[in-house]
Amino acid sequence: MPLPTKVEARTLLKEHVKDEYQRYHAGMVASALEGYAKVFAADENLWYITGLLHDIDFEEYPDLHPAESLKWFAKWGYPEELIHAVEAHAYGYHGFTTLPDTKLSSALMACDEISGIFYAYRKLNPVPYGEMKVSSIKKRLAEKGFASGIDRESIKRGCEALGIALDEHIANLIKFLAESR
Repeated sequence: MPLPTKVEARTLLKEHVKDEYQRYHAGMVASALEGYAKVFAADENLWYITGLLHDIDFEEYPDLHPAESLKWFAKWGYPEELIHAVEAHAYGYHGFTTLPDTKLSSALMACDEISGIFYAYRKLNPVPYGEMKVSSIKKRLAEKGFASGIDRESIKRGCEALGIALDEHIANLIKFLAESR
């Protein structure tokens, strides 16, 4: 099976992910990656689908994630670049040691965890994404008690691998999320 369309990917997501937040998270990461695909003149569909499906097995196999989805993606014939990015985004978890070494894998790592900061910030301050301030997101990111489950080192590692400063990354995400919502 070649890379699914956006509609097919959303159907897959709904089959495997029942939690409303996890679906929202997948959409945020997909939008962020699609935005970065435009910046890097990359395959927007591939990047969007990678973001949308990166946690597809998390709900069903939280202690193995993303091992099961990697098997599914290989069985379904998805591109190696997608498989690598999903594997690399799990660096340091459940025995995964693959570091991001492509633009896609680096962008996924940079966008995944920080989307939780954006989500938590918006729950407390219900402003449209486009009205968020870089300084406000950065301040919340620095507060260890705010969205304490967010792996801040993963965000830092992703930004470094992507070759982008945190401030610029946050500004990009504000723009990408505002454009997609």
